[in-house]
Amino acid sequence: MYEYLKGLITQVSPGTIVLETKDGVGYKIYPANPYHFEVNQEAQVFVEQIVRETEMSLYGFATLTEKQLFNKLLNVSGIGPKSALAILAGAKPADLVTAIEQSQVDYLTQFPGVGKKTAQQIVLDLSGKMDDFASLVEQASASFADSGATGAAKSSSNLEDALAALEALGYGPKDIKKVEKALLGQDGSTSDLVSKGLTLLVTG
Repeated sequence: MYEYLKGLITQVSPGTIVLETKDGVGYKIYPANPYHFEVNQEAQVFVEQIVRETEMSLYGFATLTEKQLFNKLLNVSGIGPKSALAILAGAKPADLVTAIEQSQVDYLTQFPGVGKKTAQQIVLDLSGKMDDFASLVEQASASFADSGATGAAKSSSNLEDALAALEALGYGPKDIKKVEKALLGQDGSTSDLVSKGLTLLVTG
């Protein structure tokens, strides 16, 4: 139904953002990394609407490529919206396409909700079907531009928010503790810390 939404970011939380359009409607969106955004930032977000019996949700993406990959992943048996979003949060689109085409099952099992059986299913269902992304992979590294942090936000507060964002993506207490230990004392915006945390979790 929707291709993208443009408007003002009015709320950022560990699992969601709210984007208010010019007509005054606020859309609750589930992005891979909410802290790419800041309150009062003008943004364009590619979205996919998922409708279920008891739920209607919007999932948000930095690029059209990410949205298309999200929909590809949803075609895999055992992959739901939250799992697909967590995969895209932790993997660069080009790396994900390469992993699928080269049957890198171990790489895929590093994401929350993806066991060996599901990873094998991703390869089985999508391998050989990613050619339509060949011309887009170079664009896949494009990301939301982080706005520099303003004010004197404490690193500890940024880390707490980053850990909450990882938890919202489905990572368990053991993984969160691992990230907290590795990032403790590091400087950076919440978005930076989320990205670093995801890198640690994916690369081990």
